[in-house]
Amino acid sequence: MILKGRSYKVGDDINTDYIISGRYKFAITDIKELAKHLMEDIDPTLVERIRPGASLLVAGKNFGMGSSREQAPLVIKEAGIVGVVARSFARIFYRNAINIGLPLVEAETQNIDEGDLLEIDLEKGLLRNTSRGSEIQVLPLPPIMRRLLADGGLVPYFKKRGTIQP
Repeated sequence: MILKGRSYKVGDDINTDYIISGRYKFAITDIKELAKHLMEDIDPTLVERIRPGASLLVAGKNFGMGSSREQAPLVIKEAGIVGVVARSFARIFYRNAINIGLPLVEAETQNIDEGDLLEIDLEKGLLRNTSRGSEIQVLPLPPIMRRLLADGGLVPYFKKRGTIQP
């Protein structure tokens, strides 16, 4: 699986309330409507600038810290973000994202600028910054996680396969 998109950069320690504010996540149940408020406390123009299917979030350390609610990765995916690259992820966010089919990649991000064009090969573990002409080796995702992502997440995976296949 290869992800391609323009980078939209955020900082360190982005918690789930920054991803989707609590003032919305309990009041709005329609995920399409909820996604319109993605990270609006950090960047009110982000949703307007995202190119659905051709955008990647790029963050620092500890992305997704906070609650274990699935709304955070769901709104990222629903907004059209194809994946998130960060120095590190909160573990519960990481698991929730993979479960709903949102690819995550751990990599050094300090040399990625807002607007850079990125290409990520999840199988080879290679992140190319085509704007800079550079490559970063990242830990490739295990085959089971790539299959989960290819099938659209944990529930679609089980519907298709019926069991975990090594």
